[in-house]
Amino acid sequence: MPLAVRVYRQLMDAGMVMTLQKLQSIEDSNLLAGHVALVFDDYPTAQELFLQSSRPVAALEMRRDLLQWEQALKLAKTLAPEQVPYLSREFAQQLEFKGEHEQALAMYQKGLQEGAQQHGGEQQAQQAHLCRVGIARMTLRQGDVQRGVQLALETAEAQCCRDCAAICDGLRQHQEAARLYEAGEQPDKAAAIYIRTKNWAAAAPLMARISSPKLHGEFAKAKEAEGKYEEAADAYGRANDVDAVVRLNLEKLQKPQRAFSLVRDSKSVLGALLVAQHCQGEGDHRAAIEFLILAKRSEEALELAVTHSCMEAYTQALGKEGLPEEYKKVAVYYEGQQDYQKAGEFWLVCKDYSKALRFFLQCGERAVDQAIEVVGRARSDMLTHTLIDFLMGETDGVPKDPNYIFRLYMALGNYPQAAKTAIIIARQEQELGNYRVAHQILLDTHRELSLQKIRVPQELAHSLMLLHSYVLVKVLVKLGDHLAGARMLVRVARNISKFPVHVVPILTSTVIECHRAGLRGLAFEHASTLVRPEYRSQLQEQYKRKIEAIVRKPGERNDAEEPETPSPYDPNAQLAETALECPSTRNTVPYCIATGRHIVLHDLCICPSCNFPAIFSYFCKLIDAEGTCPMCMDHVHVASITRMDEVDAKSWLQKHTAANKPEAAKK
Repeated sequence: MPLAVRVYRQLMDAGMVMTLQKLQSIEDSNLLAGHVALVFDDYPTAQELFLQSSRPVAALEMRRDLLQWEQALKLAKTLAPEQVPYLSREFAQQLEFKGEHEQALAMYQKGLQEGAQQHGGEQQAQQAHLCRVGIARMTLRQGDVQRGVQLALETAEAQCCRDCAAICDGLRQHQEAARLYEAGEQPDKAAAIYIRTKNWAAAAPLMARISSPKLHGEFAKAKEAEGKYEEAADAYGRANDVDAVVRLNLEKLQKPQRAFSLVRDSKSVLGALLVAQHCQGEGDHRAAIEFLILAKRSEEALELAVTHSCMEAYTQALGKEGLPEEYKKVAVYYEGQQDYQKAGEFWLVCKDYSKALRFFLQCGERAVDQAIEVVGRARSDMLTHTLIDFLMGETDGVPKDPNYIFRLYMALGNYPQAAKTAIIIARQEQELGNYRVAHQILLDTHRELSLQKIRVPQELAHSLMLLHSYVLVKVLVKLGDHLAGARMLVRVARNISKFPVHVVPILTSTVIECHRAGLRGLAFEHASTLVRPEYRSQLQEQYKRKIEAIVRKPGERNDAEEPETPSPYDPNAQLAETALECPSTRNTVPYCIATGRHIVLHDLCICPSCNFPAIFSYFCKLIDAEGTCPMCMDHVHVASITRMDEVDAKSWLQKHTAANKPEAAKK
C-alpha cells in the first residue's frame, strides 16, 4: 500500500480531517509541517519545525497546551518573557496538585517575582494575588505555620483563608485553623474547633452567628459545667433543647414561670413532666394537673384532681383535646358530686345526649338553654318530646317561659314553627309594653328565616314594621324631622289596639307631633279620640288643656296631601310616601328602615349589618348623626353604605319579592 494512502487512512482514523482543513491556509512550509508533526504526536519534530518557522511562539503554545511547563518556561525566556510569570504559576499549581510542595512554592515565588518586574494592569494584579495565595498554602505545607497564617490573612480572601484553615486543621494547628476559619467567614467551623479545644472565651463571641444546634448544645453543656446557668440556658435555647432550658430554669435559675411559659408554648412532653413534678413538690396541684395533661399523664392528673378537688383545673387543661373516655370519667365524677349541670355538660361532650338531657332537666330552668342545645344536636324525637313536656310544665306542673319553646324550634331548625312562636311571644311582650324586646325577637327571627331562605310570614313582617315605625319616632324627632315622626305615629295610632298599655301616651304624642308638623286634621282626629270618657281621665295635666283646645277650636283641618313617589313595582303608579302597598300590583312594598317610608329604586341602599333596605340619602344622614342602624342597633360607618344603581335595585327587589311569595315556603 502506498505511503500517502496509509497516511490518509491514519488521519481519517484519528479524526483529523477537520484539523487539516484548518491548516490549508498556512503558506509557511515549516509551520505547516510542524502542525502535521503535532497531529502525529511527534512533539520534538514539531517544536523544531515551529522554531524554524515564521511563528516560533507556536512551539511555546504547544508545550503549554501539553502542560509541559518546564519546556514551556525554557522557550518563554527567549520567545515570550512576559509569559514567564503566568507559566510559573500554572506550573506551581500542577506541582501543588502532585504534592511536590517545595517545588510548587519556588514556582509561585518565581511567578510573583517575575510578574513584579513587568508593567501591567488588572491582569498582572490578579496574577500577583494568585501567587500570594499559592505561597501562603505552600508555606503552610512546608511547616512554617506562623508565616503561612500571616500570608493567608494578608490576602484578605475568604477562600484562601478557608483552604489554609483546612491545612492547619490537618496539621493539628487548631487555634490557627480556627482563626483562619473566622477570617474565611466560616464561624461554625471556627466555633467547632474552639469548643473541641475548650477555648470558651474565643467561642463565645461567635455563638450568635452560629446556626448549628449541635454546636450550641456543646457550648451550653460547657457553660452549665462552669456554673454559668443563664448563658447555658440561652445556648440550650439556640440549640432547640427546650427540655434542658426548662430544667435549668426550674433547678438552677429558680425561674419557674419562665419554664411554665416555655412548656405551654412548646408542648414538650418531657418539659411538661419536669414542670409537673416541680409543681407537685411546691404543692401547686392545679398547675401540676395542667402540666401532667401536657405530659400525656392523664390518669395521674385525674387522680390528683380527685384527691385535691381540682376537677375544674383538670377539665380546663383537657380543653377540647381530650379523649371521650377522659370526659366520661369527668362526667361520672360530677354525678357522684351531685353537680348535675356539670355532669350534663360532659355527657354532652361525650355525645351521650340522653344522659346529658336527663341531668340538665334535673337542674330546672337554670340549665334549659343547655337542654335545648342537647336536643338541637341529637335531633331525636324522643328527647324533643321529653324537653317539650318539661317546658309545657307536664313534668313538674310549672309552665316555663315561652321563649324557651321558640329557642327550641330554632335549635331544631323548625323555622316555620319558630316563627309562629316568635309572633306569639312578641305579641305578649308588645302587650306588656316591652316594645324593644318584641322588636328584637321579631328581627332575630326575620334574619334567621332570611338566612335559611325561608319565607317570612306576613304577620311577622307586619308586626316588625309597626314596632319599627314606633321605634323610629324618637330618632326622627331627635333629628328635627317632626313631619316624618308624625307620619310614623299616625301609622302606629291606626293600629293602637296592638299597643294596649300605652294607648293614651301614644295618641298624645301623635296629636302633639301632628300639630307641630302642621297636620291639623290628623291632630284633631286623634285628639277627638283622647277626649272620650275612657281616655280623658288618663291624660296628663300638661297636655290636657292643649288637646281639649284642639278639639274645641280645630281651625283649618284640610291637611296638605302627603307627597307621592313612584312605586318600585310600577313606575307609572304613584303612592303616598308612607303607603306600603303598590296600587297597581297589590304587592307589599319594602319600607325604609331610616324613615318608615316605602323604598324608591333610584335612591336605594342596604344596611351592611342587617341587610334591610333604606333610602340612601336619609340613611347616610341618620348614620352620620346617630352612628347606629335603627333596625339592628349595630354600629355602621357611612363609608360602608353604597347606593345601588337602578339595575341592581330592581334585581334586589325581584329577589326580595320572590323570597316572600307564599310558594317560596314550599321549595
